[in-house]
Amino acid sequence: MKNTILHINNGGRAALSDIPAYSYDEFRNEALSLLEEAGRHCVNYFAYPCEGSLRLFMCIADDAAHDVLVFSTIVAEGARLASAAAENHVLERFEREMTEDHGLVFEGHPWAKPVRAKDGYPFFSMEGEELHEVGVGPVHAGVIEPGHFRFICNGEDVLHLEIQLGWQHRGSEALMLGKKRLIERVLIAEGVAGDTAVSHSIAFATVWESLCGFKPSEEVLWARTLAAELERMANHTGDLGAICGDVAYQLGAAVFGRLRTPIVNFSQRWCGNRLGKGNIRPGHAPYAFTPALRLQLLSDLSAYEKDFLEMCDKIQHFPSVLSRLERTGVVSRAQAEAIGAVGMAAKCAGVCRDIRASHPYALYENLEVTPVVKETGDVLARTELRIDEIRQSLALVRTLLENMPSSFGGRLVPSSPAPDSFSIALAEGWRGEICHCAITDGKGELALYKFKDPSFHNWMALALAVRGNEISDFPICNKSFNLSYCGHDL
Repeated sequence: MKNTILHINNGGRAALSDIPAYSYDEFRNEALSLLEEAGRHCVNYFAYPCEGSLRLFMCIADDAAHDVLVFSTIVAEGARLASAAAENHVLERFEREMTEDHGLVFEGHPWAKPVRAKDGYPFFSMEGEELHEVGVGPVHAGVIEPGHFRFICNGEDVLHLEIQLGWQHRGSEALMLGKKRLIERVLIAEGVAGDTAVSHSIAFATVWESLCGFKPSEEVLWARTLAAELERMANHTGDLGAICGDVAYQLGAAVFGRLRTPIVNFSQRWCGNRLGKGNIRPGHAPYAFTPALRLQLLSDLSAYEKDFLEMCDKIQHFPSVLSRLERTGVVSRAQAEAIGAVGMAAKCAGVCRDIRASHPYALYENLEVTPVVKETGDVLARTELRIDEIRQSLALVRTLLENMPSSFGGRLVPSSPAPDSFSIALAEGWRGEICHCAITDGKGELALYKFKDPSFHNWMALALAVRGNEISDFPICNKSFNLSYCGHDL
């Protein structure tokens, strides 16, 4: 059976007829068998309504082989199926989403609750004279998306946290099908998670170009890679400031907050938007990177690096900061692997999972990125990972600037997707792994578009991280992940 599974490269396209369709029992057993092997993890698992049935697609990344294994099964609408998540927890949220969206029932599922907010949500509860519940949200004091956090505590100690998200019911995937103009679809992809507009746009552009059989120029890929690394630097820097603020180290909060500004301001000089919106488009680079921009960025990086390194040295040797970060909010490697964590949540627990290295796209294959991996799984690890990734991004950006293209060509917009096709694109956003999947019908129209933000995997990591901590540590644990509310609410 394994020999018939479709192997597809990141950014690849295949005919739907080339994707095998097994019986559900074969499909389930194959998925569980593949996921037992080291270096493989589920990047997407979703249902596609077709001809009165549901076709379930499983996409498993093989990091060693640098490809994605894709296979499927066809089941009846409302079918009752044996849960694969009952044996492998990494699939639990995918199954819950298919139950919520398509009415499938996965018998034996360990946590069969809605993925997104619904009236009458069945919160987990515990009984005991010493126990009490604390509710936070969904309306928060700061500028933040809606989310509800339900703590069960024994005194100040957190025993359990349940997180309920998805209050806005944004309908982004349905909009991708309803909107027919390419620019409209680009704008929807940019808005999946606004602070990750560049990386989500890269994933969409890759999928669209793949469906159209279009190969972007090296100049276009260069611009995408540069924009992605600037996005990583800006968000990591802002998070370092927020982490310092949450442990009352105001000097760090002020300096890192200030250092984020020249990075996002440079993005605005380049493309007119501080978050990089408008900078990534299928087929072309809409804003040429000029020699003047190159000199400006080199100057900005030199000024940034001096103060950045000085402040990093301070926080990494300041006892009152370290005492709040060390051994706080620990997620073990076993936990990270069990929930299918990606990005920072995985790498800080010793799981090497970085799409730039394992499934390279744009110009990352030439840059040979070495993933930053930590072992302690605590807030300190998530802080130091940001520091090390910023240092890495500084080097990558300077390498790109040394090899800057002489021109960026004209405007080429691919616009004819192949019919009856499947495409998948992975990108490593600053939070972690992003996955976009698309299916076209017999006329080449989009019939399905599936987004997956890294936060879809990683909110469970936050719930695990706060167990055994005092409830007063929740803000710093939360900020150390800085997950996306809107990226979860599609």
